[in-house]
Amino acid sequence: MQIQDLPYPDPGVPDARSGPRFLWWLFRNQLGGQLRSLAWGLLHFGAVSALPFCVGIAVQAVVDRSGARLALAGGLLALCGVATALGDTFLHRAAVTNWITAAARVQQLLARKAARLGSALTRRVAAGEVVSVSTGDVEKIGWFVEATSRFTAAALTVVLVCAGLLVYQPALGVVVAVGLPVLAVAVLPLLPRATRRADVQREKAGRATELASDTVAGLRVLRGIGGEELFLDRYRRASQEVRHAAVRSARMWSLIAAIQVLLPGLLLIAVVWYGVQLARQGRITVGELVTAYSSVMILTYPLRHFEEIAMAYSFSRPSAKRAARVLALERATDTAGSRAAGVPSGDLYDPATGLLAPAGRLTAVVCGDPDAAGRLAERLGGHPAEEGASVLLGDVPLDELPLDSARTAVLVQDKDPVLLSGSLRELLDVPASGQVSARQALAAAQCEDVLAALAQGSLGAEDPMDARITERGRSLSGGQRQRLALARSLVTDPEVLVLDEPTSAVDSHTEARVAQGVRSLRAGRTTVVFTSSPLLLDRADRVVFLHEGAVAAAGTHRELVRTEPRYRAVVTRETDEETARRAGTGDASRADGDALHDALEELRELEELEEIEETA
Repeated sequence: MQIQDLPYPDPGVPDARSGPRFLWWLFRNQLGGQLRSLAWGLLHFGAVSALPFCVGIAVQAVVDRSGARLALAGGLLALCGVATALGDTFLHRAAVTNWITAAARVQQLLARKAARLGSALTRRVAAGEVVSVSTGDVEKIGWFVEATSRFTAAALTVVLVCAGLLVYQPALGVVVAVGLPVLAVAVLPLLPRATRRADVQREKAGRATELASDTVAGLRVLRGIGGEELFLDRYRRASQEVRHAAVRSARMWSLIAAIQVLLPGLLLIAVVWYGVQLARQGRITVGELVTAYSSVMILTYPLRHFEEIAMAYSFSRPSAKRAARVLALERATDTAGSRAAGVPSGDLYDPATGLLAPAGRLTAVVCGDPDAAGRLAERLGGHPAEEGASVLLGDVPLDELPLDSARTAVLVQDKDPVLLSGSLRELLDVPASGQVSARQALAAAQCEDVLAALAQGSLGAEDPMDARITERGRSLSGGQRQRLALARSLVTDPEVLVLDEPTSAVDSHTEARVAQGVRSLRAGRTTVVFTSSPLLLDRADRVVFLHEGAVAAAGTHRELVRTEPRYRAVVTRETDEETARRAGTGDASRADGDALHDALEELRELEELEEIEETA
């Protein structure tokens, strides 16, 4: 796999049982790149480690006044230099490729999991943790995956050099062969503590990232209630905890680094002292002493990779654990698409609540619990947060359809839809049936003022469709963002459209026009709207009232206002005391219902007069 081949056609099925298993799975799935990195690493480290032998031959040639051997040593040095440069260049290339491809695979897996779970993901994992895993954690995971082959090459080089010294000069070779393994394992007792401190640092950093993400997402609300400084102080404390944990971790790693500098120095002193004694006794030549000395000095370079692999593993292990935890999540109900791909049609029915949305009709759903309404909307779209009977479209369970087919058939617009940055044309460039144009959707969603605001804020945009939308639509009001999101959903033109509070931030006059626009544009299509707005409810073909997780009543809005006190309490925002008083007085209830009906009729007449005036 090369970088230009990314993204992967299929990133594979990860082994998410644990962090180490996930790291091993990543390593195995790019074995070709690892072998290339190992080969270039062996060439590079081998050429570097061969330099002392060439220097030893050159020194001994000078002592013996042998020009031929000196020329040979020069040629070998030049060859080692070329091999070193070549190996280093391609080792770096292979290592970076392994790093990027491993990180890209993890990001693809996370994106695929997020797309598969849909809105259920943030109900089971904090959004900040998902952000942390998909940004900082993938880099650390990629670091360990690519460092493994370089460490293997370095370890093999150390073994080969020790074996070569034993053959070349057994007396000094024994000292080096015994000393180098001691250097390699000397820091092992410190690694568990260093790893624990690194884990603590990563956990605190992850919590700080989650806190920052949640604070930024709710900044507007925090400012409104005066809680901005409170959350800012919390983030400051979390940031300081991360800093203290990072300092404690760095102290341990600096101690490990110091030991890996000190011990090779001591070994070098021992080799020189012992070598001098052997040279005085005539047991070794000057060239052999220089070779042994240079070998020990050069071997400190590959030995650094022992420290690096320990650091990479300690930092990547908690990251891999978090990634594996996200990747191990599964949909609450999933039969892996046992039915053939296709878009069914018919009534939408939820066995868990008894909700029925007739085909081709506009059905409004009233639920006193907003969270329960959100969960039901997700279930209607095939994104159940918990196990249960599957929603039926016609006679087909959505869970038995391939995921693409289920999402093509039913589209759910969340209560808080997200607008991505870019032009308005790009925002509305979504998979669609082609039956609804962008202009029609914008008109139905009453986006005329939104187009004017975007055009005014985008200099040089002659066509409002080319106007730029800032990140998450922050330059727009809440109602404008809702209407743009609604237009995007209408362009898609799915078989079933589920809208969760699509006009909660819109004024009553605009809301009435939006209701009429959606009703007209979606004529003949199944539409389900979760709302408690009388304006939307009065324009629905059928209204379903849910109480304690089950259908309590169904009919038109006016019928339910007169006959169902619990429905009326939700729609009119009555207090418990008012509901109790009405329950004890039937006449008052009927009178209030008639008054509400008359008020709705008056409001409709006013809106029709306004539309006539605007047309004129």
